[in-house]
Amino acid sequence: MRIGLVCPYSLTLPGGVQNQVLGLARTMRELGHDVRVLGPCDGPPPDSGVTPLGDSIPTAANGSMAPIAPDPSAQLRTIRALRDERFDVVHLHEPLAPGVTHTALVFKAQPLVGTFHAAGEIAAYKWMSPLARWALAKLDLRFAVSNDAMEMARRNVGGTYELVFNGVELGPYAKAEPYPSQGPTIFFLGRHEPRKGLAVLLEAMQELPAGVRLWVGSDGPETTALRQQYAGDPRIEWLGRISDREKVARLMAADVFCAPSLGGESFGVVLIEAMAASTAVVASDLPGYANVARAGRDALLVPPGDPVALAGALRSVLDDDALATGLVASGRERAAEFSMQHLAEIYLEAYGRVVARR
Repeated sequence: MRIGLVCPYSLTLPGGVQNQVLGLARTMRELGHDVRVLGPCDGPPPDSGVTPLGDSIPTAANGSMAPIAPDPSAQLRTIRALRDERFDVVHLHEPLAPGVTHTALVFKAQPLVGTFHAAGEIAAYKWMSPLARWALAKLDLRFAVSNDAMEMARRNVGGTYELVFNGVELGPYAKAEPYPSQGPTIFFLGRHEPRKGLAVLLEAMQELPAGVRLWVGSDGPETTALRQQYAGDPRIEWLGRISDREKVARLMAADVFCAPSLGGESFGVVLIEAMAASTAVVASDLPGYANVARAGRDALLVPPGDPVALAGALRSVLDDDALATGLVASGRERAAEFSMQHLAEIYLEAYGRVVARR
């Protein structure tokens, strides 16, 4: 089957949807299918199976900055690519995101499948609702990655959705070597913006013993201010953006992975990655995270925005070997349920259905 996967966000920048699209493409190719990814790229495409559609423009959305490509030239490249590639089916991730996925939706030429990732309140869904309902009628099948994402789409644009999950490629975790570490180590990886809760974790660190280290991955609008605020704490190592290989190695080496987000999380892929790396997880008790990590079994979940509760949960995992061992064992089994291969097989069966109907 010849498959086109369309991503609205820059494929050369880190992001959950981008990682899902690229991982799904790799896995479907391994299963014998001809897959091409279409999306904006700020620089060279991340692999040979990507068709770049132009540079992105950072746009505020859902408490974050979305690197989308709404300019006319990107839309023309999208229409041309869809015409020339002659896909059997086209899979749009975030079909209503302004830019290339919305263009592919409006100019439908092949069977279309759409996956909705976002949760929370997104203004664009509300003001474009009448247009959105018309455009979404072009989708042959709709998926949502969580109950929150499904409810958000239903509330704003209506329709029927099949519930899936976000997948993780498990292969890298079976082959990687842990990164060298010294003493008990907590790992944070996420964009440095308010909704990711890094400021809460840094405050919680002040309640933890002097021997506990913190790796802080990635960057964002809060990086400079937070680094200045905690410049006197030698336990905190600011890593900046790291490669996927280093991410896996540090996940495997850390004693705890911490996801202290305040909201806006529809699905906790990074929690699955930590569990696949055999690392204990402490995270905020958000619906999007609770869908993935069962409280007290696969992770400790704490009220979002509470540094005292967060520090207590981190201390419990670091001090209680039996607790940590139990979380790791359960988490490893849980991660296997979210393999990218399983997700690819679900989508491939759905593609077969829509192509047969066409």
